[in-house]
Amino acid sequence: MKCGKIPIRTHIVTKDDNIVDVVMKYTNNIAEKGDLIAIAESVVAITQGRAYLPEEVKVGFLARLLCRYTGRNGSLTSPQAMQCAINEVGLFIIFVASIISAIGKLFKIKGLFFKIAGRKVALIDDVAGTMPPYHRYIVLGPANPDKVCEDIKKATGVDTAIIDANDLHCADCIGASRGVSKSFVEKLFIDNPSGNSEQQTPIVVIKAYMEWNFDNSITEEKNSELNGILPVEPKHV
Repeated sequence: MKCGKIPIRTHIVTKDDNIVDVVMKYTNNIAEKGDLIAIAESVVAITQGRAYLPEEVKVGFLARLLCRYTGRNGSLTSPQAMQCAINEVGLFIIFVASIISAIGKLFKIKGLFFKIAGRKVALIDDVAGTMPPYHRYIVLGPANPDKVCEDIKKATGVDTAIIDANDLHCADCIGASRGVSKSFVEKLFIDNPSGNSEQQTPIVVIKAYMEWNFDNSITEEKNSELNGILPVEPKHV
């Protein structure tokens, strides 16, 4: 069986969609046993109702204060996004993370805030952090990502992962069905085959991914060989 990465274009997914139904609709006759279905984490979160317009977020004093000290290119630059972080993990954790982060900066140590605040906070996308029309929204990370993957695998019979990847060669496997190596999935998505904006391809099927999973490693040459298939529309609607 030939290996390949197949980005799949979908309709604009909303909170009214069921992610299991969406994946089944667009991967039917494409994904099969031995493949991997990967879904962008933001799309999963959107179907769970975890996307908010800034005006929907009630902002407190601490959020207004702390957002002033974040990096201008960070994901918590607005008071609303910082408030979402507080809502996710609690005011105490965010306050402690901010204090330790400030101390770390004195010693030129970066990244302490998110190490302490945790993955839930790191997954928050501030306004303009997600593809249109959700570029106007603050999008949180998905809830119960491993369970979502198990539900999709149960429905499709295909291994499933939820991935957060970008064009800066960073990939984080947020969730996976049982038996899937998250670290290996991250290697497969270093090149971000689903794209980040106008591509509108939040689902990627990796054909015969298990053939590369036996030695749990992948070279740049192999990754290039895998990524040679254009986005496809579903074979049925």
